[in-house]
Amino acid sequence: MRGTRRKQEGRWAWRLTGFVTVCVYIFMFAPIVATVILSFNASMFGGFPMTGFSLQWYGKLMANEAVLAAFRTSLWIALVTAIVTTAVGVTTAFALVRFDFRGKQALSTLVILPALVPETILGVGLLVLIKAVDQPRTMLLLVLGHILLAVPYVVLIAQARMIGIRRVYEEAALSLGASRFSSFREITLPLLIPAVVGGALLAFTISFDNTSASLFWRPAGVETMPTQILSMLKISISPEINALGTVMILVTVGIPLIGGLIVQSLTKLRRRGEPKEETQ
Repeated sequence: MRGTRRKQEGRWAWRLTGFVTVCVYIFMFAPIVATVILSFNASMFGGFPMTGFSLQWYGKLMANEAVLAAFRTSLWIALVTAIVTTAVGVTTAFALVRFDFRGKQALSTLVILPALVPETILGVGLLVLIKAVDQPRTMLLLVLGHILLAVPYVVLIAQARMIGIRRVYEEAALSLGASRFSSFREITLPLLIPAVVGGALLAFTISFDNTSASLFWRPAGVETMPTQILSMLKISISPEINALGTVMILVTVGIPLIGGLIVQSLTKLRRRGEPKEETQ
């Protein structure tokens, strides 16, 4: 009897867990699905029921110079952030995993700290600092702020990969006369490619989709894609905003998925190219 009762309680527990999980996913993804669907609404009033299917709002979006300028700004900032953050993050992760030096723990904590502090607090703090030193907000400060926010994630990804790479490969190259730089370039870096690509794509996505920090750090008259959406929402809610939101969803979700497929393809090609061990 007790065993049967426990099985029934376990089934109800799993059913309850599944029901709560489904509700959470619906709560998370229902607004995204609604945004994508309403972007094709023929009516200028974004709401259900839809009056017809139309692509006119995407056409108006492509003709909106303010939106295009914000897109170019976000794209440029995200590309610079991804390149710089990947270089800094991979180098920092290599140093933290492979070397022992004074202040290593403090450096590790300092690098990860921006990921632990809420972006709003960090944005307000930096804004107060630049106001205190009478430093105007510039594009350089905005890019540096995005790099500051993305570096911890790249370091964590690269560290996780570095820990799985055996040190004996590098030691074998060093014993054969290779320099540390050559050993890193020829041995370690190819094994780090999945982490490098993943970190770069994550940094790009974090920068492109950043809202709270960009609100505080952007120069006057400069809009990024998220801040442009917020400024458009102050006027009215139209299917044009839904179309812009759909484009943002495609960029922030599509790029990591494409990058993951590319990494998997490269890994499979490399494994196929490796010589198979002969079995006796």
